[in-house]
Formats: sequence, C-alpha cells, structure tokens
Amino acid sequence: MADTQPVIMDPNDPPAFEKVWAVLQAAGERIDRLAREADRWQEEADRRQEEIDRRREEADRRREEIDRQMKETDKRVGELTNRFGDMVEHMVVPNLVSKFRALNFKFEQSSKDVVIRDEENGLFAEIDIFLQNGDKVMVVEIKATPATKDVDEHIERMELLRKYADLHKDFRKYRGAIAGVVFADSVRTYALKHGFYVVVPSGDTFDIIEPEGKYHVKEW
Repeated sequence: MADTQPVIMDPNDPPAFEKVWAVLQAAGERIDRLAREADRWQEEADRRQEEIDRRREEADRRREEIDRQMKETDKRVGELTNRFGDMVEHMVVPNLVSKFRALNFKFEQSSKDVVIRDEENGLFAEIDIFLQNGDKVMVVEIKATPATKDVDEHIERMELLRKYADLHKDFRKYRGAIAGVVFADSVRTYALKHGFYVVVPSGDTFDIIEPEGKYHVKEW
C-alpha cells in the first residue's frame, strides 16, 4: 500500500476538524504499516531462530551418535587388546625363550607385566615381557599395531631401565624388542634402525627379525 500523503497544516490557520482527522488517519495508517512490518520481521526472526534451533538439535544428535560410535569402537579395541593379550600370554611368552635361543640367547627367566618403580629417583617403567640371565636382559614391548611413537617410547624406556640398573649395581647388557600383530614396513624398518629386534607373526607362530646389514643391535 502506498503511503498516505501527509496533510500540511498552516500554523496561522486554525485546523478544522477535517484536517485534524486527516492527520490522525495518516498517522494511524503509518503506525499500522510499521506494526505489520515489525510483525513480519518478528516472524522472520522466529523462523531463523527455529532453523538455528533445528540445526543445533541436529548437531547435538550427530555429536551423540559420534560419541556412541567412539565408545563402541573403544569397546571393540579393548576386546581386541584383551584377546591379543591372551594370545601373547599363551603363545608368545612361552615361545620367546626358545625363539631367542635360536639367536644364541639363553634366558633363564621370563616375566610378564613387570613394573619398575624407584620413587626416590623418580623412575617408573612398565615392561610387557622381561627376559634375563646372568649377563643379558631382553625387554620386549608388545603392541597390536606398533607405530613409530611406540618405538620412540621404547627407546625412552630402555634409557630409563639403564639408569635404574646402574643405580642398583646391575651392569648387565640390556637389549630391546618390539612385537606386533600388524607391523607396517616403515615402522619395522624404524625399529630395526634403532637397534631393536622385531617380533612378527608367521603362520601359527612368529619370527624374530634381528637388525643386520646397515642396522646394528643396540645395547643399553
């Protein structure tokens, strides 16, 4: 609707009733138009807010679904880890001694889940498999799918164990190994490069790969 033309009132000419009435009508129409526009703006704002709320609810539902899937994945990974731990306990640990014997190691003792704690010197380490005899120790770290960070952490573990051994007058040579179910070639090479033995599945058993050629076994 077009705006009603304003009524010009001459201050020197006393307004007649008709002029006053015309001014009031024009003002009323303008107020009605502004009110309708305000209502339209409010309706548009309400629609936008509803859309925002809808999208927020959808985002919350997606977040809840992602959280559920992550929990389910964590559960399955946990179950896989437990099964892998059972496999290690019943297959790897008993056979490691004989496998290393083929590499001229005669370990007299084998232990699983060993914890080294020296609160006085701030030393703490967890060891998956600990093989030892009178002059050598083999520290085996086990991962379902080893990564390069696991190799780096094992290096730190070996350095900590060397420090712990020196403090406790244990001057045996320490060597390390990393065992895994799924071993990427790059990670295997990375482990060998840093002087670790690599334990990999082979049929119904496993093989131990020794650093050789340009790679050398490291002792701590």
